[in-house]
Order: sequence, then structure tokens, then C-alpha cells
Amino acid sequence: QVQLVESGGGLVQPGGSLRLSCAASGIIFRLNDMAWFRQAPGKEREYVATIHITGSPTYRDSVKDRFTISRDNAKNTVYLQMNSLKAEDTAVYYCNTPNRFYSWGQGTQVTVSS
Repeated sequence: QVQLVESGGGLVQPGGSLRLSCAASGIIFRLNDMAWFRQAPGKEREYVATIHITGSPTYRDSVKDRFTISRDNAKNTVYLQMNSLKAEDTAVYYCNTPNRFYSWGQGTQVTVSS
């Protein structure tokens, strides 16, 4: 049974930082590209970043130079370091494969507000 468990969200002021984690179980983690997505209230879920099995990352334009995706295959975990956070980054953040292959986890709420 596949499980994706996101954590690390919270309330942060604009300009602040958070580090999200997603622990995966039930998959051969090292053989999967992994991605982060987010969903703001009233909006569709959108892609944020991908880390390939090679370790190379890709990002949506709005988070480039602010967010860093990484992975630890020994821990079956993918991370998202988010710096210089903006109000428009407020959303529930989820991890999955880039093609959204597995069932979604519960997500972790990120709120950027003063």
C-alpha cells in the first residue's frame, strides 16, 4: 500500500522560510521521479517542482530561485526548501510523482501572512 505523508507546513511571515518533507512508503522510491504540487483555496492543484531520479530539479517559473527540491533515497523522503515566501505561496502542498500516479496524501498547509 502506497503512502505519501507530507509535513512541515505552518504559518510564516512574508519573506520567511519553511522546509517541507514527504515520506513515501510502498514504492521503490529511488526509481521514481518525485514532485511537489500545491492547491490554493478555490484553485486547481498546480505543479511546483520535480526532482528526477538523477537528482536534477525542475521548477515552475514563479518559485525558481526561491524554492529548492531535494531527495534522500535512504530515507524515502523528498524535501522542499522554501525561502522568500510570498502570500501567493499560501496553499496546501502535496507530493506525488510528476504524472500524479499515486493516491494523494493529506497534504501540509502553508500560510504566508503578516
